[in-house]
Amino acid sequence: MRRLGFGVALCAALIVGPAAARERYDVLIRGGTIYDGSGRPGVRGDVAVKGDRIVYVGPHAPGMAAKVVDARGLAVSPGFVNMLSQAQESLLVDGKGESDLRQGVTLEVMGEGWSMGPKTPAMAKRDEAREGDIKFPITWSTLGGYLSMLQTRGVSMNVTSFVGATTVRDVVLGEADVQPTPAQLARMRGLVDQAMEEGAVGVGASLIYAPSIYAKTPELAALATEAGRCGGIYIAHIRSEGDHVLDAIDETIEIARESGAPAEIYHFKVAGRDNWDKLGPAIAKIEAARREGLRITANMYTYTAGATGLNAGMPPWVQDGGLEAWIRRLKDPAIRARVAEEMKNAHPQGWENLMGLAGADGTLLLAFKNPKLKPLTGKTLAEVAKMRGENPEQTAIDLVIEDGSRVGVAYFLMSQDNLRRKVALPWMSFGSDEDAEAPKGVFLLSQPHPRAYGNFDRVLAKYVRDEHVITLPDAIRKLSALPAANLSLRDRGRLKRGYFADVVVFDPATIQDHATYEKPQQFSTGVRDVLVNGRFALEDGEPTGAHSGRFVHGRAWTGAPGGGCRASAKDWTWAS
Repeated sequence: MRRLGFGVALCAALIVGPAAARERYDVLIRGGTIYDGSGRPGVRGDVAVKGDRIVYVGPHAPGMAAKVVDARGLAVSPGFVNMLSQAQESLLVDGKGESDLRQGVTLEVMGEGWSMGPKTPAMAKRDEAREGDIKFPITWSTLGGYLSMLQTRGVSMNVTSFVGATTVRDVVLGEADVQPTPAQLARMRGLVDQAMEEGAVGVGASLIYAPSIYAKTPELAALATEAGRCGGIYIAHIRSEGDHVLDAIDETIEIARESGAPAEIYHFKVAGRDNWDKLGPAIAKIEAARREGLRITANMYTYTAGATGLNAGMPPWVQDGGLEAWIRRLKDPAIRARVAEEMKNAHPQGWENLMGLAGADGTLLLAFKNPKLKPLTGKTLAEVAKMRGENPEQTAIDLVIEDGSRVGVAYFLMSQDNLRRKVALPWMSFGSDEDAEAPKGVFLLSQPHPRAYGNFDRVLAKYVRDEHVITLPDAIRKLSALPAANLSLRDRGRLKRGYFADVVVFDPATIQDHATYEKPQQFSTGVRDVLVNGRFALEDGEPTGAHSGRFVHGRAWTGAPGGGCRASAKDWTWAS
């Protein structure tokens, strides 16, 4: 990194006068092109940091600093927000989260339907037994307890989470296909309130998976009402992203309307070639709701394949009761035959068959827990079926039984033209839907989707610089200020005096993602420095190991002035 020595900084301060020279900063980022997150064009100038806050943004910062960073020829922006992070386990192994940190991510937002709390003792014991490559004791019982523990252990990036609607359901109802009584629903609502007061940013649902799929719209609206009352949002992996995507968007809009909470759609897409032409009507529904005054937004990842498990290719009825019950049923020959037959229907009425939409050739095997199956990583389901002399459906069933897990896979489902159209939407932000990891240790035992290493810098390289789908100022807005505002976070997401100093210095001309489906564990390049709460988490392109990250609390956090779910709705501010 090119830096100015302390003596040079002092001389510069003296030039502007003795009064200005009294200004003392911890970090001064000098001469970069500042993109403040508003979407306005970049302006050359300085950003000064004192403690954990930005104290100056402008043409020439007066005063002197302990550390002066030469950012000439580089972009200076707010830190990026990962609106869909699955780093809840990987950060327990390595708090640096390098695959995201090296892309400029300064906030990991977790909780896609499932969250790390609340947990009963029985849930904790069960979940420990289901752990894959990453193994850890579950020593917490609440979501706030987990996030506080992460901060205490030390993380480089900020962390926050939604409370999972599925997790709340699990606490009260277990994993069975049952509906709550009024008393049980009241208890579920109370658990959402509790998590919000612990600092959650809203409630998240994941509605194509069992047991989430068993939740009806009124149940989700009730939980969303609590989140909205507490200053949070409702966010969902909607009930269909394929054949019934338009109905699923209608449900999300209905939940927002009934609950009064803002709503966001996770990894907004239309899946399956037969459905690609539904993107226009899907966008139209959302924009009509926004004109009505409803606060509907979305996030996305920048690849044509999604990643999930083989459970997304099997009917929900066979998964009733959880993983162990699902596997027991698959061992029954009659049930196995029925499941295999239903899996052949790519367009079932009652569930979303992602394996059917992608096909066996479009199903890439990524993650096993059984060491004997790990050599199959990186092969397609079609290749493994051919190796075993079975059809793809029977092979998928066998793999779930043999692995004792849902088996991690990527499904190739989306259109590149649709991706470009989505990137340009003004209400779109970005999420990786992956771990924050590094190519070492336990992370080498499985293969991630390339979005783990490239999702955010791919926006800046492919869709800004190479294809000119959006401008650099707008891309930075969508990566920072927009998601921070959607979450109603105080003093984050912008380069603005008084805001927390989450800052990225990068080269727009060279920033590049390198991860591929064949070789996904390759770091992106072009991000030089990342400050998190005023401390260097990445310096000269290398992680410092600083425990700079914090638990970023939602608006109802009871440790904040005026916090708590009894606060009036007028106390909350929402993005439009």
